[in-house]
Amino acid sequence: MIPLRDDQPIFSTPFVNYFLIVLNVVVFFWELSVGMQSHRALNSVMVEFGVVPHHTLAVLTGHSYAPVATAILPLFTSMFLHASFLHVAGNMLFLWIFGDNVEDYLGHFTYLVFYLVSGVAAGATHILLNQGSRVPSVGASGAIAGVMGAYFILYPRARVLIWFPPIFFFHVPAWLMLGYWFVGNFLSGTATAIAETSQTSGGIAFWAHVGGFVAGVVMINVFRERPQRYRYGTW
Repeated sequence: MIPLRDDQPIFSTPFVNYFLIVLNVVVFFWELSVGMQSHRALNSVMVEFGVVPHHTLAVLTGHSYAPVATAILPLFTSMFLHASFLHVAGNMLFLWIFGDNVEDYLGHFTYLVFYLVSGVAAGATHILLNQGSRVPSVGASGAIAGVMGAYFILYPRARVLIWFPPIFFFHVPAWLMLGYWFVGNFLSGTATAIAETSQTSGGIAFWAHVGGFVAGVVMINVFRERPQRYRYGTW
């Protein structure tokens, strides 16, 4: 189920959303250049700047002498790293569709804060529910999940054009598409926890998605709509 576009209008130019998309793509191409030079160097980047739950908790609980920055900084840097082309392309598609409307509602700076806090909340959720994992987690999906959670609350009746490969296209209400996405991630995270595989292998960080989405739902009820919103923009 791949979203292609929504019909919710915006009343301002989403400069921050554009910036985040470009930044993620630029960082991904940098990763490719590092990987072309040395696969070991790329692995080192992922370990150093990705979220490694076991390391983070060891530092924060005093069981490691590593600087505290090595536990905190990855909560921010990890959301700008991606593991593959499909990973970054899929994340940027979701951010492109849903981010502009949330930025339009919040305003530019507040949206940036909202995005970063959602990403940190997603990373923290992943750490708490995968405490023994030594596998670095990277990707913008946790922060984008927060944006999707906000969209779920703000524009539940907006219509989203969905593509079911290979040939099916149809519109669904945003609450249905986003609700389905959230429930799917929650059930997948639960299944992963029951199977106890998350501590020894990589894969999709389902609980980061869940944590980011819930954070977005909560925070959009705290963050206020920017003043005089409809006086800006052209449509």
